[in-house]
Amino acid sequence: MSVVIRLMRAGAKKRPFYRMVAADSRRQRDGRFLEILGHYNPISQPYELVVHKDKVVAWIARGAQPSEQAASLLRSLGISMSAPAAAPVTDAPAAKPAKKPLKAASPRTRAVPRKRSERKVRARAARKAARQKSAVKA
Repeated sequence: MSVVIRLMRAGAKKRPFYRMVAADSRRQRDGRFLEILGHYNPISQPYELVVHKDKVVAWIARGAQPSEQAASLLRSLGISMSAPAAAPVTDAPAAKPAKKPLKAASPRTRAVPRKRSERKVRARAARKAARQKSAVKA
């Protein structure tokens, strides 16, 4: 899933108001989003821009790409668009984690047996009979 930070339009006709959201890139502009990161009101003088900086930085660190307009607004607040540097790449192969030892198979029993519908009981009996019949032929 590719995540983008974009502006989602709200407000009345000719009175725009935008929410800055983290959303799946395949979703429509005003569609479902993952998290609200702030809001932007271009009508008020001077314009109003409120952003939760820690949330934005966290999404960018996870690989979210801001749209052009969102990036422009974030730059005006001094928020960096680059993800923090990852761990240095080495040529040595990574060590595989040790596998957990397998537990001995123990039959799981229920305190109260599960109820099965009559139809499922008949179908299971028919399958079992068909398997026994085919085993006898072979």
